[in-house]
Formats: sequence, structure tokens, C-alpha cells
Amino acid sequence: MKFFIDTANLDQIREANDLGILDGVTTNPTLMAKEGIKGADAINQHYLTICEMVNGPVSAEVLGTTFEGIVEEGKKLAKIHKNIVVKVPMIKDGIKAIKWFTDNGIQTNCTLVFSAGQAILAAKAGATYVSPFIGRIDDGSWDGVKLIEQIVNIYNSQGWMTEVLAASIRNPLHIVRCAEAGADVCTCPLPSILGLLKHPLTDIGLEQFLKDAKNMQ
Repeated sequence: MKFFIDTANLDQIREANDLGILDGVTTNPTLMAKEGIKGADAINQHYLTICEMVNGPVSAEVLGTTFEGIVEEGKKLAKIHKNIVVKVPMIKDGIKAIKWFTDNGIQTNCTLVFSAGQAILAAKAGATYVSPFIGRIDDGSWDGVKLIEQIVNIYNSQGWMTEVLAASIRNPLHIVRCAEAGADVCTCPLPSILGLLKHPLTDIGLEQFLKDAKNMQ
């Protein structure tokens, strides 16, 4: 399973990249706004900076909701850097745009997916990635990871090449369960990634090792 970091914060991207386990980045308008990035030129420059930091896919989200608007915006985003993946919402015109991007060699990430039916349409249109939002599904008293498992099973049975990108990750357990469910990619906030490092027995064991080593001196 590949690890993407879900942020627009350059320090967090750098920290995750320095761990040596980072495969890509996902962003969205909300994450850009948190960093105070405003205006098309500033946003595009920020995407370029991220692409130059990370050797992997960088999802850049369109803001348009019509076929024409999504395509025009997506073409501009794709020109920023070869690693850009155009992030397209799961709407009717979004599916049409994904098919256009697919036919024209532009990678896509179909976002805001909440059902297997939506995931089927994204795969049929040729999306590079499909992003089920498992945390938001959990918020509605459903099991988001079960949706990941369902989509993975459908894609495998149909031979579709779209990668399942688990999004809206809330905690380290989400990451582990998505790996168990067969997700191709997990996009996570930095705290969730770092949370995988933690276990109280590791801390206790390391403390004991260091104590014993000091006593041997």
C-alpha cells in the first residue's frame, strides 16, 4: 500500500518525505486555505513547489463543476508538472471530464466517493485513482473500511486498473484496516502516519535497553 500525505503544509510534507516512506501528496481547497494560499497563481506555484519536493503523484483539485470548466482547469493544472494528478469531484460532469482526461493521457483522482456505485462509474471512466472518504462515512454511523473492501473486491473481479485511494483518514487504525482491506493507497494527515510509530511496549522496551546499556559501562 502506498502512502500519500493529505496536506498543503510544506513542513509536514518535508517531514513525511524525510521518513523515506512517502509516495505522494493529496490536497484540496480547504487544505490550501489553511495555509493561507489564495489566488490561482499562488495556488499553482504551491503545487509546483510540492511537486519539486516529492517524487510521486500530487493531486490538485479542480474547482469547476461543469464539464467544460473541469476540463479547462484540469488542462492548466496538468501543465504545472508531470506529477500532477487532476482531482475531479464525483458528479455527472466530473465523470464525463474523467473520460476526457483519460482519453488525453491526463491522470485523475475521482474524489468525494461514498458508494460502490460511484466507484464503478469512476473506474469505467478510466480514473487513475478513486477516493472513498472513509472518515466521513464513519461519521454517518457506517463503516468506511467496509466500503474500501467492497470496492477492492469489485475492481479485482472486473479487472479494472483504477487504484483505490482511502481518504478522510482519522487515525492510525484506519491506516491498518485499509491495508487489511486491500487499499492501493492511503492518504493521511501527518499525525496519523506518525501514530503508527507509537506503542507503549516499544517505549518501555527502549527505556529498559538504555538503562541496561548504561549499567554495563
